[in-house]
Formats: sequence, C-alpha cells, structure tokens
Amino acid sequence: MLLPSKKDLKTALEVFAVFQWALSAFLIGSTVIFVNLYLVVFTSYWPVTVVILTWLALDWKTPERGGRRWASMRRWCLWKKYCDYFPLKLLKTHDLSPNHNYILACHPHGLMSHSCFGHFATETSGFSKIFPGITPYGLTLGAFFWLPFLRDYVMATGACSVSQSSIDFLLTKRGTGNMLIVVVGGLAECRYSLPGSTTLVLKNRTGFVRMALRHGVCLIPAYAFGETELYNQHIFTPGGFINRFQNWFQRLVHIYPCAFYGCGFTKNSWGLLPYPRPVTTIVGKPLPLPQIENPSQETVAKYHAIYIDALRKLFDQHKTQYGFSETQELVII
Repeated sequence: MLLPSKKDLKTALEVFAVFQWALSAFLIGSTVIFVNLYLVVFTSYWPVTVVILTWLALDWKTPERGGRRWASMRRWCLWKKYCDYFPLKLLKTHDLSPNHNYILACHPHGLMSHSCFGHFATETSGFSKIFPGITPYGLTLGAFFWLPFLRDYVMATGACSVSQSSIDFLLTKRGTGNMLIVVVGGLAECRYSLPGSTTLVLKNRTGFVRMALRHGVCLIPAYAFGETELYNQHIFTPGGFINRFQNWFQRLVHIYPCAFYGCGFTKNSWGLLPYPRPVTTIVGKPLPLPQIENPSQETVAKYHAIYIDALRKLFDQHKTQYGFSETQELVII
C-alpha cells in the first residue's frame, strides 16, 4: 500500500491553506445568508435571526473602533502553510520606533493581495520579530463587515475598516506603535495584474497622504515583488463586447471583472489557485510628514509626489534582484 510522503502531505496542507483563505469569505457569507433565510421562511426559529441582527446593530461600529483581533487566530498554524506555499518573505530596510504611528502603503494590489494578507494579517511571516513593538492593522473594505460571523472572522486577523473614522480612531485613540496598512491601488489595479507588469493605480489616490498629514504620521512605501506573477489573465479584444462589458461593470461597481486563472490541484492543470511563486515584500524608509489638520490640495499633491518618488527609488533599488531589468520602471496611472 502506497502512503503519501511527507513532501506530499506538506504540499497538500499548503494548497488547502491557500484554497480555504480564498473561499472563506464566500463560504461564510453565503452560509450566513442562506441559513438565516431558511430560519425566517421555513422554521419557527426566526427569533434567532432577530437576535443576530440585533447584535450586529449594537456591534456595527466595532470595525471602526480598532476591531477585535484574536492573537490565536493570527498565529493559526495553517497560516504558516499559507506563507510557505509561495513562499512569502518580508524584509525591512529601516527599523521602526514604537513611539510613533505609521501608515504603510503596499503595492501592487495584485488580484487577491496574497502577500499583504500573509505578512500583516498573520504572524507567521515574522512581523512581530521584524518590527518589535509595532501593531499592524490591515484596512479593508467596509463590505467585509456587513455580515455577522464573516465580520468576526475578518476582524480576528486584526483588520479594520478603511473609512476615515476608522483611521482617525486608530491614530488618536490607540496610543503609539500602530501601523495602518492600506493597499492603495485597490480593486481598480486588478486589471493590470499580469506577469511582468509594474503598473500602479496611484496618480489620483491621495487620500492616504491626506490622512497622514492630518495626523502627522510617517508614510512608508512597500513593494511586493512577485505579487503580479501569481495569476495570468485572458485579455479580451479592446473595444469588443466582453471588454466593453468589463469597463461598464467597473464604472458601475468599481470592480473590474477579470478572466484570471492560475494552477489547479494536480500538476500541469489550471484553476483558481495562485502559482507557487515567491513573493518578497520590501518595506521602505519612513517618510516623516508635518501635522496639518486641514491640508490644502496643493500641500497634499506636494507630499504625494514626494511619496511616489520614494516608492520609485525603493523599486529601482531592488528590482534587479527580483527578475526585472535595469531599464524597467514603475508605471503610475
């Protein structure tokens, strides 16, 4: 009888770790919706749904008040398998003092921000050892906090809402040593997530700079080399029916529906798993900003340009180590 080797078991656990993370939001969300609909429509247990919705209403502001992280969830052993799948690696260029607060802008978004999740929503890539005394808060869309149970699962990793009130709270009510992580390009950057791509949606993304100025905190650029190598996309003919539908859908809901694919569960097959390719995130030098309660548009533009310059320098300094040519440049749109 043939038994799986240790290597096969290790690979299977890594695949499961990535697979469950990618589908967990969908499975938890759909389960919550259908179970509660069933309770209300087909059973006499509708009070259970009422209790859940009442608790949701009472707890509604928690994602904007620092969330509710669970240290045990962040150290979940399965996340180690998740990071090992690619593998993910986090490197710093400068030490950070726990006596200050920071906003870290991570680029690029990629299709699912695998590196951002692995580094800042879990402890398995060594964040606490690399940045001792710093508490990371991943900021994400408020839609993740609309459903009960799903919101608790997301908050357990240390995630909070990306809203202005959430940022204000974290930078004023939680003391010092806090790092707020934002993936500036957001879902709009998905359409440019192709192997070899260095296109960033950043030209008109100035909100994170404005918030840093309002609170006088340091901005930190970070670039994840390899994030855009994890999936391929089928590019439809520009101006064709499907391409026009993609553009229309993006204008409607600000999400670009990509025809992406990766690898499957068996060798040489294709599917929705990311390719197991290394991703290294380089965290750059903190940029100190003055505190200006109501910065003008000109002031925001000035420091936004300074940030882009620092990001370009970070990319240029490390690009040849991670497969890019000396002439490759960041494309800012």
